[in-house]
Amino acid sequence: MQGVSVAVRDLRHAYQGQPVLDGVDLDVPAGSVLALLGPSGCGKSTLLKALAGLLRPGHGRILFGEREVCGPGGCAPPEARGLGMVFQDYALWPHMNVAQNVTFPLAMRRVPRAQRQARVAEALALVGLEGMQQRRPSELSGGQQQRVALARAVVAQPSLLLFDEPLSNLDRALRESVCREIGALLRRLGTTAVYVTHDHDEAYALAHRVARMEAGRIVAVANP
Repeated sequence: MQGVSVAVRDLRHAYQGQPVLDGVDLDVPAGSVLALLGPSGCGKSTLLKALAGLLRPGHGRILFGEREVCGPGGCAPPEARGLGMVFQDYALWPHMNVAQNVTFPLAMRRVPRAQRQARVAEALALVGLEGMQQRRPSELSGGQQQRVALARAVVAQPSLLLFDEPLSNLDRALRESVCREIGALLRRLGTTAVYVTHDHDEAYALAHRVARMEAGRIVAVANP
């Protein structure tokens, strides 16, 4: 995968007059992993939604490389941003098996059917789920479901991966194991990633840089 640089400039947003993002400026170099760290309500998930195109901020600009994906001229929809996203609750379709869940982004991008099977097998191998294509999500552990969600996020070879507290539903021991696996995978892939968490250990284990948020602002950026 080829990661893209991300630039956020003076991003502002409010809910019912209450500022949630208050002049956020941020740079994520191509191929690096940035953790957004902070308590609930600090604005980190709102910032992630703005990057994903799930929310149009009230003010500011977002650039992926040289391309402005959000600004005064309008905002590109999520499907036009070349990204993958891993959610807190996995967001797997229970009526689909593992292969069908992972194939879905390829179908939406109209990847030829002949190529999909190989791409899905490759993505599942990356997350250690070879041979589980026919299983349903209900037949998997929480850690395995999160790996399926990760495979679905990377199968379309996005230039940016977004993570919204993906390990918060796992117990501590499993969280540490999956955290190490995600960190190793991101370094193998070389794509750009923004990882939202309130857990210091996760942030410092995964990221090249950690940005701490408070009250809608980034108050510090540090190297682990």
